[in-house]
Amino acid sequence: MKNLFLILLLVSSIEGGAQSSTKPVKGTIPWSQQLAATAMNIWKDSFSMKPGQPAKWTYDQGVILKGIEGIWNATGDGKYFNYIQKSMDAFVSDNGNIRGYKPEEFNIDNVNNGKLLLLLYRVTGKDKYKKAADHLREQLKQQPRTSEGGFWHKRIYPNQMWLDGLYMGEPFYAEYSMLFHDDSAFNDIAKQFILMEKHARDPKTGLLYHGWDESKQQKWANKETGLSPNFWGRSLGWYGMALVDALDYFPLDHPKRAELIGVLSRFAKAFTAYQDPKTGLWYDVTDKQSNPKNYKEASASCMLVYTLAKGVRKGYLSSSYLPAAKKGFDGIIKEFISVDADGQVNLKGTVAVSGLGGNPYRDGSFEYYVSEPVVVNDPKGLGAFINCAVEMEMADHQKVGKGKTVLLDYYFNNEWKKDATGADVRFHYTWDDKANSGFAMLGDVFSTYGVKKMVLETKPSTKNLQQASIYIIVDPDTEKETARPNYVDANDIAVIKDWVKAGGVLVLMSNDSGNAEFKHFNRLSEAFGIHFNENSKNRVQGNNYPEGAIAIPTHHSIFSNTQKIYIKELSSLQVNKPATVVLKNGDDNVVAVAHYGKGTVFAVGDPWLYNEYTDGRKLPMEYENYQAAVDLVNWLIKQSKSTRK
Repeated sequence: MKNLFLILLLVSSIEGGAQSSTKPVKGTIPWSQQLAATAMNIWKDSFSMKPGQPAKWTYDQGVILKGIEGIWNATGDGKYFNYIQKSMDAFVSDNGNIRGYKPEEFNIDNVNNGKLLLLLYRVTGKDKYKKAADHLREQLKQQPRTSEGGFWHKRIYPNQMWLDGLYMGEPFYAEYSMLFHDDSAFNDIAKQFILMEKHARDPKTGLLYHGWDESKQQKWANKETGLSPNFWGRSLGWYGMALVDALDYFPLDHPKRAELIGVLSRFAKAFTAYQDPKTGLWYDVTDKQSNPKNYKEASASCMLVYTLAKGVRKGYLSSSYLPAAKKGFDGIIKEFISVDADGQVNLKGTVAVSGLGGNPYRDGSFEYYVSEPVVVNDPKGLGAFINCAVEMEMADHQKVGKGKTVLLDYYFNNEWKKDATGADVRFHYTWDDKANSGFAMLGDVFSTYGVKKMVLETKPSTKNLQQASIYIIVDPDTEKETARPNYVDANDIAVIKDWVKAGGVLVLMSNDSGNAEFKHFNRLSEAFGIHFNENSKNRVQGNNYPEGAIAIPTHHSIFSNTQKIYIKELSSLQVNKPATVVLKNGDDNVVAVAHYGKGTVFAVGDPWLYNEYTDGRKLPMEYENYQAAVDLVNWLIKQSKSTRK
């Protein structure tokens, strides 16, 4: 009976075309999580493509796991991270070797999973993941290239660039280069996209052909251009996803960044022209929609929707593309989602594989592409869907904080450490820090709700605060943490007070006694009626979590969807007008709010929303710190009445 109810509930959501596809039915979980549950059920312990066969190091797994990473970022549920780690640990040994990986094949597909290795390294700090990623980076250093420097797709496919390869190699290459300060590599990364467009773009349609053979020797290659004969939907999807993912890591001032955004703009214009006007989907062979043998294909549709949705969210593409993304996602749900007798949600309509050359030989003809089998729950399709659904679910929230900016202080909190390369890097409550000490998860919440993230590395001023709707100052340095701390001074206080009075939203997060600077920071907070006590409340012994528990009253003014949070070792507050206490724990004041002029100040005596206590890997589920972060971000957005440039 339970399964029958679930089936009826999900079927009603699938057939309910009038409602938003990202919200199936009130009370049901999002589509991304429903299909992730399917993937995690099919591949519980490993990634064997066929029952009874051993698991292999394959790019398919990476497509799914990147989608699951997106769900983890969007939920703070540690089970998703644990699944990623378990999946990679099945291949990565303690010394960083990758079981089944053969670098001598120079197969660029094998690089794709490196993105998950970098995630695991950034979160856990375990050296084995970096060593494994180093092997993949070494492959790219040695990868055979065309005469202009384009990566061959595989050693067995000499002189050939395929659209698929851009997704397999470039986002990993870009993230690795960002993490380990190889700035010169971004020229090479950009080159791969630019060369592919240069050689594969059809001047008539703007679409990109699946493959290009520089030698023009392959039977599938045009003898004048070297191009394969058709536009394959999923290969276009690979290229689009690669672009929007690699751009995440490009330095903002890199001269090739704007050029890549131009490539993406031309590409989006071209492929949206071939979106089926009735269903919003794309066909397996993109430009031959009227051929009765052709069909609407799931993975291509998911990837192209993802490209549009993420491109819009990140500001690479005009918001005018969002209706096309929404139409496509609605079509995906209607056309490809089904529920089986056990209540499992499945994805139909994905072509199992398509390639060029090989044995048996694939000639790239229309007849070849439409002859490949179409399957249910193909991992490439599931992975593409999960990635796509995560983006579309974020698209629903973007308007909440649209036009607003959160500015994170890196001036009063200015801590550095040596990374694996020996370079000095910032850490401790920073947006980019995915380890326990970072604010990456909190930053993801701001991004989900459309708030632009920025940092302030210099002294606050009237000019640089003008860009901020919300300004967060956390854990000001002591001499123990920084040789020459930047203490809050009278000018800082005057500038910040004026900014708040004009409508700014200020967030003050101190720390417990011995772990933060109090004297100068209190001069700022006291301007709003708040004093951080030099004490340490909610002392927690080991993992005795109840010692750090704080109950949230029903219908709380800020944490309206949260029942219990965890804050350990916090400084309590003394509160005077214009501030008021909004959360207590016993006799201790934990959170205070002050309304000052047109603005608002939020204060708490701990940087309690750092990754260790929001990303779901440590705290028991009863502690809802991630939900509290969501509630706080939405409250801060509402307090920010004016849109700041």
